[in-house]
Amino acid sequence: MMRCVPRLLVVHHSPTPSMRRLTDAVVAGAHDDEVQASAPVEVVVLEALAFARGEADHDDLLAADGYVLGTTANFGYMSGALKHVFDSTFLHVGGALGDDGGATGGATGGTTGRRPYGLYLHGRHDLTGAVRSVESVVDALGWRRGHAVVGVLGEVGPAESATAYGLGGTIAALLAG
Repeated sequence: MMRCVPRLLVVHHSPTPSMRRLTDAVVAGAHDDEVQASAPVEVVVLEALAFARGEADHDDLLAADGYVLGTTANFGYMSGALKHVFDSTFLHVGGALGDDGGATGGATGGTTGRRPYGLYLHGRHDLTGAVRSVESVVDALGWRRGHAVVGVLGEVGPAESATAYGLGGTIAALLAG
């Protein structure tokens, strides 16, 4: 049976109160009444660690029409939990490796290529390496950025939550058409 409602998958690693606030705002934005009124979007929220526990896998990514990824910035890199999601699903969702072992795919990607994604991060010092590490994988998959990266250093206040809300709403609206 064919699914008619587009599916937005939010995959996040939210071990801190700041990340949980951002994740809650992203999910609330995806459920925004105005977005959902135009055309319903199913919003599925998965902790990145669900992939490590065997509670989620590449089929969850394949079943989605778009993605929002959330991660802490750890030592200049994405969280190990989100990296595990990519490591365990990359080849199953359309990623490819070249003869040198590096990722290939680029603009067209494979199975999930051209699907929209958004990214939000939280850190205390610098987000540059974490953004770069996520973007290198999603670029190899051929995903297209649907919203500017939401990066927060330090405390998450109302303005940062509002920006994260907009991220969730924007990606859901892209899927709603």
